[in-house]
Amino acid sequence: MAIYLDHAATTPMTPRVREAYLEALGVVGNPSSIHSQGQNAKRMLEEARERVAASLGADAVEVTFTSGGTEAINLAVKGLYWERQRGERPRPRILMPAGEHHATVDAAAWLAQAQGAIVEEVPVDAVGRIDLDALRAALGDDVALVTAIWANNEVGTVQPVREIVALAAAEGVPVHLDAVAAYGYLPIDFHASGAAALSVSAHKIGGPVGIGALLIARSSSVTPLVHGGNQQRARSGTQDAAGAVAFGVAAAEATRELGIRSGLLAARRDRLIAGVRAAVPSAILRGDPVDRLPGNAHFTFPGCEGDSLLFLLDVAGFSVSTGSACQAGVPEASHVLLGMGVSEPDARGALRITIGHETTGGEVDAFVAALPAAVERATRAGLADRVVGFGA
Repeated sequence: MAIYLDHAATTPMTPRVREAYLEALGVVGNPSSIHSQGQNAKRMLEEARERVAASLGADAVEVTFTSGGTEAINLAVKGLYWERQRGERPRPRILMPAGEHHATVDAAAWLAQAQGAIVEEVPVDAVGRIDLDALRAALGDDVALVTAIWANNEVGTVQPVREIVALAAAEGVPVHLDAVAAYGYLPIDFHASGAAALSVSAHKIGGPVGIGALLIARSSSVTPLVHGGNQQRARSGTQDAAGAVAFGVAAAEATRELGIRSGLLAARRDRLIAGVRAAVPSAILRGDPVDRLPGNAHFTFPGCEGDSLLFLLDVAGFSVSTGSACQAGVPEASHVLLGMGVSEPDARGALRITIGHETTGGEVDAFVAALPAAVERATRAGLADRVVGFGA
């Protein structure tokens, strides 16, 4: 059986979540119906909403369930942008750090293409942290919103979100925080953050795929993407009561004793990082060495092709990620790494290893033991590709 080290992509559904999900799937009734079965489904749904809200330091009324993190991010970015155009003064500018998740990047790009928005990337430093001075300089009363990731899904760097929100608030600019990667690993208090909106996803914390949430502060409004029955504050459509129940159980599990569990996870992560550095001295740790997600280890291997390394490790029984995107079969260097100033050849040798709370020290050690041979073969593959390219 393969050792799963790609928890940033998705996490296994926990046994309690599966049990709750299956039980809830057997309940008949539309939560919007007024008969007893419908109201039973509504009770389940609202109890789940309260659980999700409690896990994030929010009120239940601030939780809008979505189909996942991507929809939540799109609803936040587009919905806040549209809402900010209602005033007399146009506010076309969107500010975001370099290296955001593609859901954010592509949503903003669509607004630029279709709605005339002006999207400006705020530079980040060599570990992926936003340049706060550059953000301060870019802010103004023509900015529609700032959107920023709480913790980078590729390199794991945790952003100074409170400072970001404070700077934007001084100019009256709402902030959306993408907390999909941070949820369940870092303490999140929506009210304390001061953000206008915050997005999360269930399948990153041991819940099912297909449900997420956008938190919208009581003092904020977003223009809906989906119109219909007005079942939720910012989203129409029949609500997934069973998915919400599973999400609520996952939320409670993932945030219970969070500090202790994240500390134990960080200790295994540090064991992994130390092991990789000892086994492959040329490996370069990317992202903030201290302020990073407790389960994230991201390396680049000079002269190595990340895709080749991934396939070799997969054959050896380890599931990991390169953190790069592939379009039409052509590998592309990570935009996150490029935004951090990493050269394209180095960025192509990326590997993201993300462990979960159930990952054991033995699994970490087994991965470290298998890594040097895979790196050697992947480096030879990369060298061969470059020789062929040069000859051509």
